[in-house]
Amino acid sequence: MKDYTKQPLAFNVKKAFRYVQMYGLQRTLIKVESHYHMKKTYKKLPEERTNFRSEAHVGIIGCGKFAFGNIAYFLRKNYGHVLGAAMDINIDRAASLYEKYKLNYYTDNAEKLISDPAIDMVFIVSNHASHAEYAIRALEMGKSVHIEKPHVVSEDQLIRLCSAMSTSKGKVALGFNRPNSKFGREIKRYLDSQSGPAMYNWFVAGHEIPPDHWYFNEEEGGRVLGNLCHWTDFVYQIVPPEKRYPIIIKPARWEKSDSDITVTYIFGDGSIASIMFSEKSEPFEGIKERFVAHRGNVLISMYDFQHMLVEVGACKHVIAPVFRNHGHEEKICSSYEMVRPKGKIQPGCPISYVWETGQLFLKTKEALEEDKVMTLAPYDQSFPKNATV
Repeated sequence: MKDYTKQPLAFNVKKAFRYVQMYGLQRTLIKVESHYHMKKTYKKLPEERTNFRSEAHVGIIGCGKFAFGNIAYFLRKNYGHVLGAAMDINIDRAASLYEKYKLNYYTDNAEKLISDPAIDMVFIVSNHASHAEYAIRALEMGKSVHIEKPHVVSEDQLIRLCSAMSTSKGKVALGFNRPNSKFGREIKRYLDSQSGPAMYNWFVAGHEIPPDHWYFNEEEGGRVLGNLCHWTDFVYQIVPPEKRYPIIIKPARWEKSDSDITVTYIFGDGSIASIMFSEKSEPFEGIKERFVAHRGNVLISMYDFQHMLVEVGACKHVIAPVFRNHGHEEKICSSYEMVRPKGKIQPGCPISYVWETGQLFLKTKEALEEDKVMTLAPYDQSFPKNATV
């Protein structure tokens, strides 16, 4: 994860030009702006509004690049000024997002936002270890939450989050965006049209992250929870629910337990999925992904969420939109639809999904760290009997 503001001008011009080709001009501009947002400081913090917008009923906790360039951007693009409050422990980042998107107020006190009666939904985009803690508190206050990945970093957090869901009127959405993308939906549609076991394979070339990055703080969960969970969730979702369990996890690694690794999953119906995660250098265009799948008469090859070939017998179907789409907009919008005024209110995630996808990445991390095979059972068999749900 390079600081692109420190790169040579020629490098940044070339990267910006490439991003315009991949994402379009408007998305590229907000991506560039998000990098400078991270470094913005104020000699004097901006004054807060006195005329609050009544339609601004959403809060955001954590004001990093993703919050600035994705969540706030797509909420405003699709729904107008519904975002009312921003919180970050770095007050400059909260103030920067407040100014850019014309919010009602900003703060470095999460409790102020969570206890605000005008806020009925919170997007949680803070450091990984805090996701579940903020979500549990918001659920206790009856608010709905969108929790960015990973939603938990320990089984204790997972148990407490599921317990909070069972007693709250608030709803929960998880920030796994790839299944919500056009490619994700089409992959599932084609695979669901077939029967029998399937074969799935992901190859991912990830960001190069320096060893002193906060991802590697012991409490944050490392790269398996911070990165690999995207693809563990994807393979979990494309296997039909009634055919998933038991799930056998088989790790393969050398010196590292969170990069330059392969994990194989064997599902209850005999389907096999493998995820290979490589970290060698910083890919110029960001994370590079290749997905292939074979089930029944369908063979799928997908490249970087920009091109997909589907073969069904003798027929070939190509999906190649103009711009790359990982599904962030669709996911953010579907989460907001849980509380959208005057809209068709959408349900949140069931507790069983929150538990099972969380268990999958937590046990994947354990399997890699201990270099051992593990077997998972479904929610109704694996959730602790003495826990409250």
